[in-house]
Amino acid sequence: MAVAIDLGEWNDIHPLNKKDVAKRLSLAAFKIAYGENSIVHSGPVYQSMKVESNKIILSFSHIGSGLTLKDGQELKGFAVADENRQFVWARAIIVQDKVIVWSDQIQHPVAVRYAWADNPQGANLCNAEGLPASPFRTDGWR
Repeated sequence: MAVAIDLGEWNDIHPLNKKDVAKRLSLAAFKIAYGENSIVHSGPVYQSMKVESNKIILSFSHIGSGLTLKDGQELKGFAVADENRQFVWARAIIVQDKVIVWSDQIQHPVAVRYAWADNPQGANLCNAEGLPASPFRTDGWR
């Protein structure tokens, strides 16, 4: 699998930018099929979460040389919810190799979603190699 949420068109599931999609797929092929272990073939993938006070700390696999932002601005695309299951947009920061997520509207967070939309505009978490994070959700709610 190659994440291409940053390469697609808002109105078409098939990205016009086939070249960059192919580059990402070739990274996966070299890593998985050919055993090139020095290649970073994926962007960050959600691994686990820990709640501390009114914040959720997220851990990821495939961080490569470290977590960063694609555009150098602030992290976007995160939403958080408490037990009422109503998500609100959240603030997020990178601290070392973790992402800390919170909202002043949520005092007891239990779930996070990232880039959880048909067209997740602005989602900008990636690794230092420039590969975008996979969209994810920590909840299993319907």
